[in-house]
Amino acid sequence: MARGLVADGHEVWTSSRRDPGVPGARHLAWDLTAGPLADPPSVDAVVHAGAAVSDWCALDVARATNVGGTLAVRDTFPSARFVHVSSGSVYDPFRPSVRAREHEAPVDRYLDAYGTTKAEAERALARDAAHHPDRGAVVVLRPHAVYGPGDTTLLPRVEAAVRRGRLVLPGGGRVLQSLTHVDTLLAAVRAAVALPDETVRAPGGGGGPTPGWLVANVADAEPVVLRDALVDALSRRGTDVRVVAVPVRPAWVLAGAVETVARRVRRPEPPRLTRYALSHLAMERTYDLTVLRDVLGVDPAPTSFAGAGTW
Repeated sequence: MARGLVADGHEVWTSSRRDPGVPGARHLAWDLTAGPLADPPSVDAVVHAGAAVSDWCALDVARATNVGGTLAVRDTFPSARFVHVSSGSVYDPFRPSVRAREHEAPVDRYLDAYGTTKAEAERALARDAAHHPDRGAVVVLRPHAVYGPGDTTLLPRVEAAVRRGRLVLPGGGRVLQSLTHVDTLLAAVRAAVALPDETVRAPGGGGGPTPGWLVANVADAEPVVLRDALVDALSRRGTDVRVVAVPVRPAWVLAGAVETVARRVRRPEPPRLTRYALSHLAMERTYDLTVLRDVLGVDPAPTSFAGAGTW
């Protein structure tokens, strides 16, 4: 995203514990868990994409980064447009998301610390927007299953699950999924940064009761069948697989048992099978894109794995 915004001609600061080395951008070293910056640069907009992204993270660790860190960024740049990259994981993990609309999340229950704290971060920002209307407007983006150049999560995790040319999927992966190419997410970020303030602050204009607050699902143009998408992506990366279907309910019970044992022995890495993974692989996860199209003005491209071999 930083590279894309630099290419657009913006003066860009990146901020993280490690310098990502984005040409044309200046870097600001910052551990979000340490709290607000004492002497921040003056900026017009903030794109907050930093998070503890793991379905195996301890709740206190995830909360410190995903909630405390988010509020630290908000407090550091109170007057700036605040573009918060949230997640489709804030929707109910226990039931399918079928063309889910923004008002259907957050919910009261989650399977892991990631979903829990991403939802808490959204709620905290919503309270901040309601209590401090003089601050910069907030635009929350909810991408699902981001893939493309630079992907370190989705496809690498799928590739790691391949054994002897077989990819085991609950229910055979015959569910619809909304995926999000990184270019689609970048288009949403660009639109969120440039959206006129009066649009976000119009009563009800942000898709919710709070002026200065807009939430938008972000995904490619249309859902795809998960099985077909993964086979295509892996093939383009040089791995041909045969999908092996397993029943969903027994897999869910087994995942719960495996998680319990893994936590008791304090396993640092997640098991290959978790209920969080199953909640995304075994159920439909599709999202209504009306706000993305009609308010942000983004016309997303279809899902495509062209070029996946070089990602």
